[in-house]
Amino acid sequence: MSASLRRTFGVMTEFCVRGLFLLTVFTVSEFVGVSFVRAQDAAAFFKQNCTSCHTVGGGRLTGPDLKDVTTRKDSQWLVQFLQSPKAMIDSGDPYALKLQTEARGVVMPNISGINPQQAQALLDMIAAESKLSRSQFAGMQISDRPLTVQDVVKGKLLFLGEQPLSAGGPACISCHTVRGLTLLGGGRLGPDLTRVYERLQGRKGLSSWLSTPASPTMAPVFKTHAMQPEEILSLVALFEDSARKGGEADTTPVLNFFLLGVGGMVLGLVSLDLVWKKRFRGVRWSLVHKENGHNGNGHTENRGER
Repeated sequence: MSASLRRTFGVMTEFCVRGLFLLTVFTVSEFVGVSFVRAQDAAAFFKQNCTSCHTVGGGRLTGPDLKDVTTRKDSQWLVQFLQSPKAMIDSGDPYALKLQTEARGVVMPNISGINPQQAQALLDMIAAESKLSRSQFAGMQISDRPLTVQDVVKGKLLFLGEQPLSAGGPACISCHTVRGLTLLGGGRLGPDLTRVYERLQGRKGLSSWLSTPASPTMAPVFKTHAMQPEEILSLVALFEDSARKGGEADTTPVLNFFLLGVGGMVLGLVSLDLVWKKRFRGVRWSLVHKENGHNGNGHTENRGER
């Protein structure tokens, strides 16, 4: 082989090796980049939709702790359950029914927009978080100090909107009510919160829910107006106090509203009667006195024939 041919062959070989190297680097980088973005998307999705009921290594809330959940059931079952929990329960699946019993009858709602790919990405992210010494989803650190009367009072002020939330979120009373808190109750858009402390199984579960509400109405609002830990603790104190006093939500606010409406109607009718009675008497007085020959100045007109 001639020297020139060897040089040409060497250049071509070097070019192919470099090209293959660059292609490999690009492919690996793209895969790593896509995996990183996918993990970020799954983490954001989990934070927005799951942390109100689940932790990863932080213990049970309303739903189970998801640490090492991929070792409890196979991936296919978990993907199917994540897409439609109620359908799995309605089908009589034993493990799904067990989860519902452990959650005291609470059924995990369907998550809007989830598909098999998103569900698998969530499971991969949970598996990765489970291997860490402490997951970012271990749960909110809420104080376990004893709750005081002052906490209850502050919680009431926050609930009623008399003390605004620091991040500018709306007052609870605009959508919810608590028995005995106000004369006319509160809003009816959201559920009655008289027994919410019991429904969410105490301070930890309720605090996690309030930190990242997952309901379709609350989630968009509090995503950018999150409550602070001390505000959450005060509201928890209010709800704990309400649950301790017990009782189902009563109909007193409705009755008060009805009685107030009836009272207002009666008062309005009496006022109208007084106004119109004066007007009627004024018109009748002038007509009667004209008929009797009075001119309105205390003199009698002579209406005899001329």
